[in-house]
Amino acid sequence: MKIILETDRLLLRELTIEDAYHFYELNVNPNVIQYTGDSPFENAEEALVFLQNYKDYRENGYGRWAVIDKSNTEFLGWCGLKYDISKDETDIGFRFFERNWNRGLATESAAACLKYGFDQLHLKKIVGRAMSENIASIKVLQKLGLSFDKEFDFDGHKGVIYSIEKSKQSIY
Repeated sequence: MKIILETDRLLLRELTIEDAYHFYELNVNPNVIQYTGDSPFENAEEALVFLQNYKDYRENGYGRWAVIDKSNTEFLGWCGLKYDISKDETDIGFRFFERNWNRGLATESAAACLKYGFDQLHLKKIVGRAMSENIASIKVLQKLGLSFDKEFDFDGHKGVIYSIEKSKQSIY
């Protein structure tokens, strides 16, 4: 288990094939994936294949990470950075089980990821994308200090892009 980050309540570690069932369960909830543009996995085996083929760590040196509760080792969801070669940019993303919403976990884990991105990976800018209807995620991006950049087409829905530059980080 490769731990990347630690906060007061959380460990963020690389995703492994042992996370397949949790990953499946997370993405099968329509409320969780409502604003993601993703389809649910058909079964845990499909989630396993996704994790087996997840190349971000090897190709970019970072990616989305499992978020684990330090007190009981429960898999709470994921958070992390993702490099998009076609846009030459890194975005911050997060997804948690619905039972873990409104506990500050997205903000806590994403703040640690931003700090890591700027301090360890030496990124200059990090973006966050959300469907305009996803008010909760937009609020997290705003709490993290990201500022509105522009609207965009998010899989046929109105979307927004927020960003933060290393020189303007304020949450740390």
